[in-house]
Amino acid sequence: MFDSFSRRRFLAAVPAVPFLAARQPSTAAAPGAAFPAHEPALVRDVVTASHGNLARVKELVTARPALARVSWDWGYGDWETPIDAASHVGNRAIAELLIAHGARPTIFTAAMMGQVAILKGWIAAAPGIQRARGPHGITLAAHARAGGAAAAEVLAYLDALGDADPRYTDLPLSEAEYAAIAGEYSFGAGPSETLKVARTARGALTIARAGGSERNLFHHGGLVFNPAGAEAVRVRFDVAGGRARSLTVEDGPVPTRAARV
Repeated sequence: MFDSFSRRRFLAAVPAVPFLAARQPSTAAAPGAAFPAHEPALVRDVVTASHGNLARVKELVTARPALARVSWDWGYGDWETPIDAASHVGNRAIAELLIAHGARPTIFTAAMMGQVAILKGWIAAAPGIQRARGPHGITLAAHARAGGAAAAEVLAYLDALGDADPRYTDLPLSEAEYAAIAGEYSFGAGPSETLKVARTARGALTIARAGGSERNLFHHGGLVFNPAGAEAVRVRFDVAGGRARSLTVEDGPVPTRAARV
């Protein structure tokens, strides 16, 4: 009978079981500093890849489907999701892969994919939405052009509306004006707290924080600009004697001033 055994004799008769195995230290990677949010580098990776690297996007969203819905701020509130990226470059294969993994299509996606019935319904429900710009300030009509032949009917419809391709004001700058404002500006004591204003090989004026992404600047006149994808933001230069002494970024109630280095 069982109760004739002592506890000690019973335990001795039972084979050893590795109960402590689950308590051993895990070999899995430790959570990142942003946990439970996605790591910023990973978010930027999938958004960047969605402009054209199908294999990389597939690798990322297959492992973590929620990455199909993330969003990255390139600066000044110019937010972009993976499907935004695929839509404005006309990459239908990436857009379809992202949708299959839970991405949320937008009106810009519909324009690129040639979904004219959806687009017409959207505009009928929200008159004037055709004038809205997507990430980087890219227009609805530009998304349709990126869609190629499949979006030809959409493009014809948008062209007929006449206001689906609004461009930023971008007045020309003289060589003296370029020279006056190009350079580095500091808004803090840290090594990364600088803004660089430069001219690209193609002649575009850009602004970039140290270690960050270049953003095109669009000239409204009087050395006042808006960055790409941020039409409400203003970048103003204070010039004296043919040289900018500072710049001010107006984005919300508290402007940020950066002095020339």
